Amino acid sequence: MSSEEDTTSSSSSPPPSSSSPPPALHYIGRKEDIVKAGRVTKLVNGCRDILVLYHQGQLHAMDMHCYHSGGALQNGDIEEFNGLLCIVCPWHKYKITLAEGEGLYQAVDDPTARPLRTHWRSKGVKQRIHKVTEVNGDVFVTLNESSKAIESDVYQTEKYRSLFPKARHKPEPRK
Repeated sequence: MSSEEDTTSSSSSPPPSSSSPPPALHYIGRKEDIVKAGRVTKLVNGCRDILVLYHQGQLHAMDMHCYHSGGALQNGDIEEFNGLLCIVCPWHKYKITLAEGEGLYQAVDDPTARPLRTHWRSKGVKQRIHKVTEVNGDVFVTLNESSKAIESDVYQTEKYRSLFPKARHKPEPRK
């Protein structure tokens, strides 16, 4: 991974400006800073650890911990599988699509056939994806608050937050 990781504090308010965005938007940072860092993590709304990343000209946001075992997705590589951009969890190599949060796996239709022929299949949505909005160079996230449970939700509780102290948000380094 060539981009630097930037971890920010949990403030949800944007810097003062004349036109304020709707309250459902949570301030992440300046787009230029996120582009430069490549990835930032943020505790949003005091309850959700998210990862915002910039890749190939687009901003993406998702829950920060992998749905499988809570791996630190901010350390994962971005790769393409079957034409879909995915983040690969550094712990167990689970592939998660950036657009929908689907878990991908390689399926084998006939395990007795040689050579084995594999193809990519979706496990369904496993990682909660959040909406990213840019307003005058500021980046905001709107949390996906769908009532449907998604597997990554389990790592958004205080119980798991206390298990991942190193993944917690560190203050920005002094300049």
